[in-house]
Amino acid sequence: MPDYMTILLVLFYFLFPVFIIYLTQKLTFLKKVGAVVLAYFFGLLLGNIGLIPRAGAEFRAILKDKAYLPGEEVLHLLNQGLIDQTDILANQIASVQDDLITFVILFAIPLLLFSLDIKKWLKQAKEAFLSLALAMTSLLTAVFIGFYLYKNLIDESWKISGMLIGLYTGGTPNLAAISAGLHINANIFLLTNTYDMVIGAFCLVFLMTIAQRVFNLFLPSFVDKHAPGIADKQIDQHEEIDSFVGILSKHGLVELVKGFGVALIAVAIGGGISLLVPQSSQMVTAIVLITTLGIIFSNWKVINKIEYTFQLGMYFIIVFSLVVASTGNLYEMFHIEYLHLFSFVALVVFGSMIIHVFLSFIFKVDSDTTIITMTALTYSPPFVPVVAGALKNKNVIISGLTVGILGYAIGNYLGLAVAYFLK
Repeated sequence: MPDYMTILLVLFYFLFPVFIIYLTQKLTFLKKVGAVVLAYFFGLLLGNIGLIPRAGAEFRAILKDKAYLPGEEVLHLLNQGLIDQTDILANQIASVQDDLITFVILFAIPLLLFSLDIKKWLKQAKEAFLSLALAMTSLLTAVFIGFYLYKNLIDESWKISGMLIGLYTGGTPNLAAISAGLHINANIFLLTNTYDMVIGAFCLVFLMTIAQRVFNLFLPSFVDKHAPGIADKQIDQHEEIDSFVGILSKHGLVELVKGFGVALIAVAIGGGISLLVPQSSQMVTAIVLITTLGIIFSNWKVINKIEYTFQLGMYFIIVFSLVVASTGNLYEMFHIEYLHLFSFVALVVFGSMIIHVFLSFIFKVDSDTTIITMTALTYSPPFVPVVAGALKNKNVIISGLTVGILGYAIGNYLGLAVAYFLK
């Protein structure tokens, strides 16, 4: 592939998400849909209308679960007449896509963690912390049940188990990080995420509409259990966590450069150390080290106070979503053999919710805290203010953000650990 085509492809992947973000900031209904969902939609559209060359059936059989092959191997296959020039181009594009996926994930992880203030949040959200522990217990229980039910029906179900842990502790960022660390096939990644979006949409509507009334039949209400009174300025600070307003101003650009610079240090240290371990473990090691450094750096006020680090991290997640979606083959994704995967995802979503409510009943956690914990872990922090507004209870916003961002921090460790344990 000519160098100029590579440059154009990379520019598209980094610039089109800016357009997506612009649309979500200008159009209310698109903001409700979300930039990540839009990136998946446009990525799938791009990858399935013929603009991006696809590998032929013979080459896909040779690739198996690999994204691409080294250049020398591909040339050898070409000389043998096993593949053609279109396969060569498809392989080169896949190589660029794989490099981009690795790059954006490694930088997104620390940027999403820099704004974390563990000490302050733990003091403000003791009940939220209990609810987080109950949610983790519920999720682990549901995933383990699902794994043993489907381990003989789904290939590499241990990897999918790890992915689901990541997905339901930190949303797309942790799902992306764990899938990269476990070298998940792109179609399996996309299909898991697609099933989650379908099932998750119904759950989100439930959480925003009748969940509060239903859960109040079993759980104490927030009003009865807590005295209201979280400072409005604290709420306002976090309600804009998904806003990109001002990010391209002179001040915003300075903050972006500072945040990216610190992230670069974390990636350089974590990535450098990971080169000391066997190649098969390098990505996992890098993710764990960079996650740890992101948490450590977040405790330094000079780093914690840098503005727009969370938004920059989410921008990289949007880039990731666009890239990985453009690699998906819709025809292969919705093959009937993946029906068991849909069942696995549904079991984890609904099973963990039921178990979580039962545990909240035992430990007397209020209904609003339970709902906001589910929201933060399943849908990520940007959804917290939306659901809190639907609950007409802004006092749970800080608790929800606490759980959500702690989920980012915990999810990478827990997802990778569960995957390798089940393996």
